[in-house]
Amino acid sequence: MTGRLRLWSYRWPRALVDALLPCSCALCGESAAAVVCLPCRDRYAVSNAVRCPCCANPLGAPEHAGQRCAGCIAEAPQFDATVAAADYAAPLDALVLRLKFGAQLPLAPWFAGRMVDAVLARPGWPLPDLLCPVPLGPRRLVERGFNQALEIARPLAPALGVPLQPRLLVRAIDTAAQSGVAPSERAGNIRGAFEVADAALGLIHGRHVGVVDDVMTSGHTLNEIAATLKRAGAARVSNLVFARTPPH
Repeated sequence: MTGRLRLWSYRWPRALVDALLPCSCALCGESAAAVVCLPCRDRYAVSNAVRCPCCANPLGAPEHAGQRCAGCIAEAPQFDATVAAADYAAPLDALVLRLKFGAQLPLAPWFAGRMVDAVLARPGWPLPDLLCPVPLGPRRLVERGFNQALEIARPLAPALGVPLQPRLLVRAIDTAAQSGVAPSERAGNIRGAFEVADAALGLIHGRHVGVVDDVMTSGHTLNEIAATLKRAGAARVSNLVFARTPPH
């Protein structure tokens, strides 16, 4: 089965589960067949934004489709592409926080579904050879009890037909949360924070690695991960994120 066929076939078992286990929409509270009802999904999570193919920042005019933004032209990041399902803005930002800090894990498959939709909206986009989530440091993993990026990656991998390697990357340094660090200090805060696990080195050389996360804000974390992967021999690194923080 081709990768594109897998993208469509995964929807059938998901639809069956949704039909058998109805719930209330996490956004409007109305009865829904999924954690977010179809009207809210169509209103808030279906984006036609023209984005930079490298960092997924909005470009504005449709005629700029496929072009890199000025920031990526001026200073090319280590990663090669980013696919984002939505902007990190109300009301979807509240869902991200409910997953990350409220342990509402049923949101993770819904995020993954929107990310699949974003991939389908880019026909011809080369699927990665393998996926890995952004790893949490040991302290934060103990505090939270789960890694939200991994919870999204678990359903995303079979939906895309791409193998998941959850232990590909490790946190070598348990850094301070980027959200609590001044923007000018974020690159330095995350520098050297990641390593490729010794057992995974043979999986990376010459491969296209997809890195999964919930939100991309400044891009420093994903840039550091891409640099780490390329030093280990990755040929291409793409980011797959649910939400992209728009530039201010």
